[in-house]
Amino acid sequence: MAQPDQKKFFENLSGAGKAIAVLTSGGDAQGMNAAVRAVVRVGIYVGAKVYFIHEGYQGLVDGGENIEEAKWESVSSMLQVGGTVIGSARCKEFRTHEGRRAAALNLVLRGITNLCVIGGDGSLTGANLFREEWSGLLDELVQQGKIDKESAEKYSHLNIVGMVGSIDNDFCGTDMTIGTDSALHRIIEVVDAIVTTAQSHQRTFVLEVMGRHCGYLALVSALACGADWMFIPEMPPADGWEEQMCTKLSENRARKKRLNIIIVSEGAIDTSNKPITSEHIKDLVVKCLGFDTRVTILGHVQRGGTPSAFDRILASRMGVEAVLALLEASADTPACVVSLCGNQAVRLPLMECVQMTQEVQKAMDERKFEEAVRLRGRSFENNLNTYKLLAHRKPQSELPIDDPSCRSSFNVAVLNVGAPAAGMNAAVRSAVRVGITEGHKIFAVNDGFEGFAKGQIKEIKWGDVGGWTGQGGSLLGTKRTLPAKHLEKIAEQMKANQINALLVIGGFEAYLGLVELLAARGKYDEFCVPIVMVPATVSNNVPGSDFSIGADTALNAITDTCDRIKQSASGTKRRVFIIETMGGYCGYLASVGGLAAGADAAYIFEEPFDIRDLQANVEHLTAKMKTSIQRGLVLRNENSNENYTTDFIYQLYSEEGKGVFDCRKNVLGHMQQGGAPSPFDRNFGTKIAAKAMLWISRKLKETYRKGRVFANTDDTACLLGMRRRALVFQPVVELKNETDFVHRIPKEQWWLKLRPLMKILAKYKTSLDVSESGQLEHVVRHRRPEESEGVPA
Repeated sequence: MAQPDQKKFFENLSGAGKAIAVLTSGGDAQGMNAAVRAVVRVGIYVGAKVYFIHEGYQGLVDGGENIEEAKWESVSSMLQVGGTVIGSARCKEFRTHEGRRAAALNLVLRGITNLCVIGGDGSLTGANLFREEWSGLLDELVQQGKIDKESAEKYSHLNIVGMVGSIDNDFCGTDMTIGTDSALHRIIEVVDAIVTTAQSHQRTFVLEVMGRHCGYLALVSALACGADWMFIPEMPPADGWEEQMCTKLSENRARKKRLNIIIVSEGAIDTSNKPITSEHIKDLVVKCLGFDTRVTILGHVQRGGTPSAFDRILASRMGVEAVLALLEASADTPACVVSLCGNQAVRLPLMECVQMTQEVQKAMDERKFEEAVRLRGRSFENNLNTYKLLAHRKPQSELPIDDPSCRSSFNVAVLNVGAPAAGMNAAVRSAVRVGITEGHKIFAVNDGFEGFAKGQIKEIKWGDVGGWTGQGGSLLGTKRTLPAKHLEKIAEQMKANQINALLVIGGFEAYLGLVELLAARGKYDEFCVPIVMVPATVSNNVPGSDFSIGADTALNAITDTCDRIKQSASGTKRRVFIIETMGGYCGYLASVGGLAAGADAAYIFEEPFDIRDLQANVEHLTAKMKTSIQRGLVLRNENSNENYTTDFIYQLYSEEGKGVFDCRKNVLGHMQQGGAPSPFDRNFGTKIAAKAMLWISRKLKETYRKGRVFANTDDTACLLGMRRRALVFQPVVELKNETDFVHRIPKEQWWLKLRPLMKILAKYKTSLDVSESGQLEHVVRHRRPEESEGVPA
């Protein structure tokens, strides 16, 4: 990685004299357009010529009008559109040598030697073959007299960079492919709709989702909706599964559960590699149990609709990295694919990823299913392990034995603190069920620390949290009250209920609460127990974590609103919208929401601005109104500046824009906190809370001495957060130095690096530090340590 004094800046990289072509190939995926938009705008920004190739490889072979130079305005309004605007098509000709020779001619005639391919493994494999044959194809074109020797020498090598667009998330080497998160949104929307109708009638629903060779969509949607049973190709059910499944469905119904959900991947198989179909499952349930059972096959609904905020941001980040990789490529650079590892964009050799993806299928064909899961990567493996922890309630006989010499049954309290955040309930459900599986008694505390002091605490059982994953807000109740005023009463309640550990799910108040409990350990032995916090706040302002539960749902609320506003503005030309987002002093929602919504500017506290900046933005929008894009979108974080309020900015823009554009303002308010949690938040909450509960079990056993738990070291009060590529437990004491307590934000925030990207895509000249880019890594084949877990999505 570049040293601080050797920083590499994007604006120092020139694309002058270079030509970049972008194509989308294979099945379409939401977010492809965001990737195309980023490649086009960043390519033009650095001075390169950028070309669309319409209709994928077919357009590359046919040439003519299929290869069209792109302008800045060409990609306007693409961000929120699903599918691929430039088209995609299967192409038999490109699979032939003659077809690839025709494609090479079409590129050379336009001076294009940089190709960005957005597609699946088949599309990327084809691109790599094309690159390997390139010099031979040019020699043949010279012999045929179609190009001269000078052209062959000038365009002697082809650079290839791939981005994976696939709703199945079936490509090894990346934690998430473009389109997967949006497909999960479609699935969960359907599941949430089914839940309401099925509960009215006591029904069993069998849902078939896409994934012919990969079970990611089925696995994550099963986690996100708390499905009763799941079938995926990588992990077929053990022999005798029919009886086990029916027993489980029957037990759930006996516990007054009115709805059963079974999720089936379209490529589901048994241990003999025979297909398991949704109809077969339905017939089995009807025959054995007589339950009213319906099948829903989602099909191409999963490919449709607008891309989620996650996919827009992912595709935009990948698009910038792809252009960067093309600018830095040489004849010796292998074709690479831009991937997501944890929360970092990385470059990996394309063929290493393709080879590993093919090895998964080979392992499945040979019935080496554990090997297939391992090859899928850590994100897939972690999801599967979490599902196994949560899906099946262990009989009492299988729970850890309460042996006095090695006690494993403890009392653990779970509470929500701070403002409500979508996904809190998924985290509570996960913590309760994993805790019970670990052999503990779990106590639910209502209304945070305030409720704790009042004794609003009672044991919570496995069945009590059924159906919680899809519920917004906080079913336990949550308050911002800090524990300092109530320490004595909370200690009394801890003693009365024999609480041996605490799991706190919440935002900045939860973090402050842990700091206060830690400080009180010297006075109250009751607080000398393992304590862990899981960050949950829409503001995403908790130190020690790149992401908080609830922030993704809030981002989607912001982008959905901005999409509708932009749509209304397209009907009435020359209009600028000023939108105020939540977040306290943290500008995460305004900045990342601005990137996802295609905003022209986003005002935040962390990046001070003055009247000159406001004036420059007005002038920028005035110039924009003279183009074919006659609308503007400006986001402002609620506490970005005490004097430059939303009203002030609205009035300033209205005055300065007179005769050029008019203004409207919109304060989004608490709608950002409400609604059903997004798939990301359900899954992140589920995985992170499960991991937190396993940590509690470990710490309880470590700190149990002479018949009691006593934990007073720094590493027994931790915050569990996502840091770059890993989920890590960090002592709260160590995080204090990283915290701006006055403004309730971390001193350093990773997403500030995304702000220049938003500005570049809005046509501002700006400085972008790309010191961390440019390192070609290799696909990791061995198991990472347990701590190193990627972004769960």
